Amino acid sequence: MQSSAGAVLVGLAAALASATGAAGQPLTVVELFTSQGCSSCPPANTNLIKVKDQPDVLALSFNVTYWDYLGWKDTFGREEFTQRQVRHEPPLGRSGPFTPQVVVNGNADAVGARPGEIEQLISSSGRVKGPSLSLDGGKIAISAGPVSGGKADIWLVRYRQGVIEVPVARGENTGRTLPHANVVHSLSRLGAWTGEAIALPLPAPPSGLSTAVLVQVPDGGPILAAATN
Repeated sequence: MQSSAGAVLVGLAAALASATGAAGQPLTVVELFTSQGCSSCPPANTNLIKVKDQPDVLALSFNVTYWDYLGWKDTFGREEFTQRQVRHEPPLGRSGPFTPQVVVNGNADAVGARPGEIEQLISSSGRVKGPSLSLDGGKIAISAGPVSGGKADIWLVRYRQGVIEVPVARGENTGRTLPHANVVHSLSRLGAWTGEAIALPLPAPPSGLSTAVLVQVPDGGPILAAATN
């Protein structure tokens, strides 16, 4: 008879093995920091739409708030998304946030507005190198593995899959209808991964939203693993 602890570990290993077999290559996380009040952002929005359905790519739009003063309050903007972008900047060698900005796997960035620019960044940034991660049966399963600095953050992302078009009535994009891909609606930190195999409860998403989980080095560092349902 297995001990309860042994049964948990066996179940976790089975879930991770199944996820690896189904998912194939690790996900490449493409984050676009954008704003409806930014006249330079629409081309980057369009470029993200072009890559959102690529196999093994998790494309996410994070709408920031610091251009709201220009006359149009971003309908998807949240301060926590702005703060996420701010945390990315020092590790990327940037002095401060700007839009549009595309960040791939937390370790490479570009403006993302030129044709093919996001695809080039995906190709050059390489794969994530971290633990196996799966979302199954209402649980988050993370395998054991090395972690620089002793721990990494576990982030829960809720986003609306697909393309949403938003008409803008004021500001720099007055009169335009802007497309957005995989718009993030909420971002919360679930806890820390310290290198041990763990399983965490996965709260059910609000109606109409998809879920992604990111394991990331603290303070805007590289993304070690990602999964989505």
